[in-house]
Amino acid sequence: MQWTQSMRLAYMGRRSVLGGLILGALAAGLPWSAAAAVVGKAEKIRGNVRRRQGDEDERLAMGGAVLDRDYVTTGTNSFADLALSETRVLLGPQTELLIDRFIAGQGGTLELGLGRMLFERPEGSPKTDIAVRTAFGMIGVRGTRFFCGPSRAAFAVFVERGSVSVTGGGVTRTISAGLGVDFDRPGAPPSEPVNWGQARIRQAYASVGLI
Repeated sequence: MQWTQSMRLAYMGRRSVLGGLILGALAAGLPWSAAAAVVGKAEKIRGNVRRRQGDEDERLAMGGAVLDRDYVTTGTNSFADLALSETRVLLGPQTELLIDRFIAGQGGTLELGLGRMLFERPEGSPKTDIAVRTAFGMIGVRGTRFFCGPSRAAFAVFVERGSVSVTGGGVTRTISAGLGVDFDRPGAPPSEPVNWGQARIRQAYASVGLI
């Protein structure tokens, strides 16, 4: 479909920049993995999930460490449940996530390439400064549980608890609990927030292995 190709092209631009940064660090004699801190672990793994950092690429097993600046990918019919301090991130099949910067208790930035994810923090957790970058726009996290990824549209964001701000195409929407927005394509603004029905919510959660 056209939106899928557009999303891939938009993300390839981001990945080319990331690849250049990795190669530059290696050429300067700076091994990324040597300086990267452990920021979490894999709570559950189903199927083929890998983590890459610099020139190191390995399969991620249940209980395995997740490092700052890790690039995590899931294969077909594969799922990952990652615990980053108090933050839980669930990844669906064929998903690419870069932990661009993450400091426990302070926050950081996650970059979602292809695929979908569920972000969750326990209610009552201390507020942290966390952002999720995507090819469609930036998600500012102020809530405790939200989904983002393809869902009956090129890309969608749904909030179950709390709220998030979504910026794309020069437009910012604040999404509160029970509401979601859609993107038609990268560069387009998010739609007006609307209520999601239970069928769509269940479908979105099932896509990240949460049934």
